[in-house]
This record gives sequence, C-alpha cells and structure tokens, in this order.
Amino acid sequence: MCARFSLVADGQAIASFFDLDQEIDWEPHYNIAPTEDAPAVALDKDGRRVFGTFRWGLVPFWAKDTSGGPRMINARSETVAEKRAFREPFAHRRCLIAASAFYEWKTEGKTKQPYAIGRRDGRLLALAGIWDRWKQDDLVLRTCAILTTEANAAVAEIHDRMPVILDPEQFDAWLDRSTPLDELTALLTPYDDEAVILRAVDPRVGNPRFKDVIQVL
Repeated sequence: MCARFSLVADGQAIASFFDLDQEIDWEPHYNIAPTEDAPAVALDKDGRRVFGTFRWGLVPFWAKDTSGGPRMINARSETVAEKRAFREPFAHRRCLIAASAFYEWKTEGKTKQPYAIGRRDGRLLALAGIWDRWKQDDLVLRTCAILTTEANAAVAEIHDRMPVILDPEQFDAWLDRSTPLDELTALLTPYDDEAVILRAVDPRVGNPRFKDVIQVL
C-alpha cells in the first residue's frame, strides 16, 4: 500500500525528468495525503505529455457519488485489469505520479517508525497510476490511484507492498493508449531493490496535516 508521498523538486527538475515542453509551477510538498492533489503526467488529447494534478483517490466515471475516492488510493497490479473500478482507466487512462519519495511504516516495539523510500541516485520517482473523470451537473473531478505490486527485498523489510516504479524508457509504453495489455502488465513488477534507499524520518509525517519539511533521522 502507498498512503503518503512527497514531491520536493522544482518545476524545472520535473519538466526535465519527464521530458515535458511545459513551464511547471510547483511548490515542494513533503506530505501528500489521500484526497489531496497528486502531481501527475498524462497525455492530452493530441498525445502530448502534460503535467497537472489529480485528486488522489479514484472515483470511477460511473459512480453515483464521490465517496469511493478515499478508499481507492491504490490499485493492485495483479487485479487492476479485472476490477470494475480500475479496468477501464487501466486500459485507456494511465498516468505517471511524480514523487521524490513514498512513505511506509515499520513497527518497532510499541511504535511505528516511518521511512522515506526513494531512489539511491536521488532522481525522481515515476509511480504508475491510472486516472478517471467523474462529472455530475457542473462538478467535474479528475481523480487517480497508484498501482502497487509486491515489495522488493529492500522494502519487504518494512512492508509487503510497494508502488510500481517506472523508468524513463518505459514512460511512452505506459502512457500510450494503444499499448497492448500484455506489454502493460509486463511493466508491473517490483523495482530493483539495489536502486532504492530507505531513510527513517520524523514520525509527524503520519499526520496528514503536517506539511513542514520532513526531517531525516
């Protein structure tokens, strides 16, 4: 499960990593929580990569109301092509969630210690995501979910699941609406355990209202 992440890069770094021809205005966010705006890259109607935000917590286009969103922040990669809420977004509306790190918690004695998990080389993370558009009267919501898979050896020490992380050479295949299903599912694997690093951080990250800089311990 992935229930919290950060994106602390500036707009220029985001545009460079995702190869965007776009000026991006982004302030560092150290503790992005469900129902908040998640930074993402998707294709516009002309097939160009664009940066924007989706509310984190998928609301299917057919839902009667928006109550499902907070419960659907993640989609299991093993069943994403089958579940009613996820199968159409997975087939037609995929995105890349931009992150500096994601957080997981490890039980240590009577407490739970949060860890920030990012790339060892310091580059950004591109988390595989899906999105949908819900509309009722004049209200339009664009929402998303992050795909998860089995944890790699490094993350498994604290949690049995992790987000699907994609490399730049995989971006086109993931975003392209015409990519065959078998090619998509082949991307949904645990990330290289040697490429990630886990750092213990300030326990206050567990409070979704805590938005200050998250200190590494």
